[in-house]
Amino acid sequence: QLQLVESGGGLVQPGGSLRLSCTTSKFSMDYYAIAWFRQAPGKERERVACINASGKSTIYEDFAKGRFTISKDNGRNEVYLQMNSLKPEDTAIYYCAGEQSSWCRGEYGYWGQGTQVTVSS
Repeated sequence: QLQLVESGGGLVQPGGSLRLSCTTSKFSMDYYAIAWFRQAPGKERERVACINASGKSTIYEDFAKGRFTISKDNGRNEVYLQMNSLKPEDTAIYYCAGEQSSWCRGEYGYWGQGTQVTVSS
C-alpha cells in the first residue's frame, strides 16, 4: 500500500515561497499519478495540481497556474510543489494523494497526513 508523507510546510510572509515535498519509502512512485490538494479552515478540500506517473504531464487548477509548479522525481520517489507569490488565501493544510494510474483520473486512493502552510505577515 502506498504510504505518502508530506513535508516543507511552515509560516511564510505574503509574496514568499515554499516548496512542499511528498515522498514514499515503501513503493516506487513510477506507477502512480500524484496530486496535491489543500483544505482551508471551513472550506472544502480542493485539488491544486496533479502530475502523471511519468512526470511528463501536469494539470493545474486556475488559482495555481503561474504561481505553483508540480514536479516528480521517480528516482528519488518524491513529488514537489513549488509555491511562489504566496497569498494569505493560500493558507491551508496541503495533502498529497496518489492513484495507481498512468494519468490523473481523479481516483485518489492514497493520502498523506498533510502539512500546514500559513501565509501571514
